[in-house]
Amino acid sequence: MAVQEIAKGIYSVGALDWDIRDMHGYSTNRGTTYNAYLIIDKKITLLDTVKHYCMDQLLENIRQIIDPAKIDYIVANHVEMDHSGGLVQMMELCKPEKLICSPMGKKALLDHFHQEDWPYEVVKSGSEISLGKRTLQFLETRMLHWPDSMFSYLKEEGILFSNDAFAEHLCTSERYDDEIDMSILMQECAKYYANILYPYSGLVKKVIDTVDEMNLDIKMIAPDHGVIWRKHIDTIFEAYRQWSRGTASKKVLVIYETMWESTRKMAFAVEKGLLENDVSVKMINLKTMHYSDVIAEVLDARAILLGSSTLNNGMLPAMNTFIYYMKGLKPFNKLTASFGSFGWSGEAVGLMNEILEGLKLELVDSGIKHKYVPTEEALEACTEMGRRVGAKVAGEFTA
Repeated sequence: MAVQEIAKGIYSVGALDWDIRDMHGYSTNRGTTYNAYLIIDKKITLLDTVKHYCMDQLLENIRQIIDPAKIDYIVANHVEMDHSGGLVQMMELCKPEKLICSPMGKKALLDHFHQEDWPYEVVKSGSEISLGKRTLQFLETRMLHWPDSMFSYLKEEGILFSNDAFAEHLCTSERYDDEIDMSILMQECAKYYANILYPYSGLVKKVIDTVDEMNLDIKMIAPDHGVIWRKHIDTIFEAYRQWSRGTASKKVLVIYETMWESTRKMAFAVEKGLLENDVSVKMINLKTMHYSDVIAEVLDARAILLGSSTLNNGMLPAMNTFIYYMKGLKPFNKLTASFGSFGWSGEAVGLMNEILEGLKLELVDSGIKHKYVPTEEALEACTEMGRRVGAKVAGEFTA
């Protein structure tokens, strides 16, 4: 990543990772960045580091501006290793006066690096630290998405260093939101939210409300992944508001996995009933789409219908993986139903229903299962399920 001065004396010095395609199970098809920021003031300050194998990029960038040994303060907004993987090396190199972190951040740093003698400076929400001409103000953002997470706000410049919030996994030499195709940018933001922040939506809403109440003059949002927001700040804030509230569209997903095409026939019979209503339908065969991309589709869908054949008294492997991944992300405000074919036992539908009910999602139908190849009557029952779900979704948006 080329060094960029994002405001006078404030630099983006992080790293590009063009090659990464998996981030703990999240498919990063467009790579990612590990952003770090350098503030030149009376107290030279580095906000976050990068993944360990990108440290050469970070140090090369810093050296274009100053000798890294001159850094006075390091801010650890988040301890996850894609942001702290280079911290030990940086601490040894510059021996800073202060390592600034949240209370939970100190605990996490000790648990990760076991360095009792580091110069920890613990800050809480509302704490401020003067850098000279500029002041950093801090806001704890616990569970966005780790207990240690926090925002740092540079008051005089109006820059919110938001760490993993308002981020996206997108590797690009462009540094700003207005330099990127907005449709691609928002697609990656939605995928990021769905896979990282979805289970903490209630807390996201509270943080957004808190930022609104603080009436911060935010001129720029500088996250630790992806691009810096300078033109479309209202757009990303509003997207987070809607996602955190579970705001849905008239979209219905039919997500299925099939063995010998019987469940696929049932899926398209369901689609037929859905299309009789004024709803948008998307068919997703789990053998053709990564589960982290499917979750991004779930984010704004009003209804999700799941189909799986039964295999070894359970679901097919891709459905099993997807539904347990979805369970961990805790989607809400969804209508649901399930269907599937079986040979001699037929547990898949019941298992899918059990998980959907455990998530407190509304089951519109008790589920349809059929032995081997579905008959015309079975397919009509699937179509009727689609009609009921489609009518319910369409009715909510025309009321």
